[in-house]
Amino acid sequence: MPEQTVPALTVSTVAIDDVESTLELLPPRRQLLWLRRGDGMAGFGEAARLEFSGPTRMTDAAAAWRRVAAAASVEDGIGVPGSGLIAFGAFAFSDHSPATSVLVVPSVVLGRRNGRAWLTRIRAGNDIDAPVPSTRSAVHSAPVAFTAGALPPDAFLAAVDAALNRIDGVGLSKVVLAREIVGRLTGPADTAAVLSALATGYPDCWTFAVDDFLGSSPETLVAVTKRTVTARVLAGSAARGTDAATDQQASLALATSAKDQDEHQYAVQSVLAALRPHSPGVTSSEQPFTLRLPNLWHLASDVEGTVADGSSSLDLIDALHPTAAVAGTPTPAAVALIEELEPFDRGRYAGPVGWVGGDGDGEWAIALRCCQVEPDGTVRAYAGAGIVAESVAEHELAETSLKFRPIVEAFAG
Repeated sequence: MPEQTVPALTVSTVAIDDVESTLELLPPRRQLLWLRRGDGMAGFGEAARLEFSGPTRMTDAAAAWRRVAAAASVEDGIGVPGSGLIAFGAFAFSDHSPATSVLVVPSVVLGRRNGRAWLTRIRAGNDIDAPVPSTRSAVHSAPVAFTAGALPPDAFLAAVDAALNRIDGVGLSKVVLAREIVGRLTGPADTAAVLSALATGYPDCWTFAVDDFLGSSPETLVAVTKRTVTARVLAGSAARGTDAATDQQASLALATSAKDQDEHQYAVQSVLAALRPHSPGVTSSEQPFTLRLPNLWHLASDVEGTVADGSSSLDLIDALHPTAAVAGTPTPAAVALIEELEPFDRGRYAGPVGWVGGDGDGEWAIALRCCQVEPDGTVRAYAGAGIVAESVAEHELAETSLKFRPIVEAFAG
């Protein structure tokens, strides 16, 4: 893709009193947000925007971001992850997607991490500083009713059966199939209220918003902080129980499920294989643990290593995407089958979403439990399930319904 013009950015970060809730400051639409357990950043305005597409979208972004960072003048007296120059980003899942992949540099950032809060102002050229946002009156939309999209339940069951007929453990061991649901905003649209509901209901997830793409993801694709690289792999899931006893039974059944353990190991090994060229000593926890979320149990493994070759977080998302957790194993065969069986474009669903700093460090999640809000008010939400030889189509359909719950309930008003 042609080299993009690099803006000359001036960046200044100063300490401020603790920010209690950036959610109350968000505009009604086109928010920029990265938040977990009350820590993170909210961006306001747009000092610069870089757009990418095609198979080289992430490598192009990494190269463009290095040029932006090199041309920027930065004063940062805080020096914590997220202070100074940053961009929020979201990337399309498919190499062939018409959805734009973006890095957005905000004009103002309000951040909080480990009890320290800061204000960053970013301006291009001779632009004047943007104003700091203030609390606004909430404008609530009417509830959104979702209906089946291009792959309704019956068609999804047929797609799972078709996938099962193709899984042979050699050419294809696992494929992740997704379906979509569609709704429409009516009246004054305030998706900030949706983000508030997600952040409150799923505090241990990454609640994000970039370019009207929003959600609350439980899965860290990769984080880089001063050469330390970490990731959290999720694959294998089960519904929560209805009381303490059945909930414990659900967790135990997931932990001892051969089908889910196999699915999980495919995902872990794909992450380790992708990171080893950049972090030869990368390791994962010996056994997965069960991660409790409000609506699901997940099998989870943590991965950690040291970046040995100077790769930025953008370089690493390119190396990792797509993982077996959202595509399958082996990846080329799984992606080909996804393109054959899913009659819609995933857009940014299951792609990397997060932020990158001027030094290349950053935090990126896999975009799950998410939706894209289109300019005409259409809302497209996505959820998928990992299909392996032991899968049962009806169970995989039920799993996708559980994964839709965060978005459906957040838009219910």
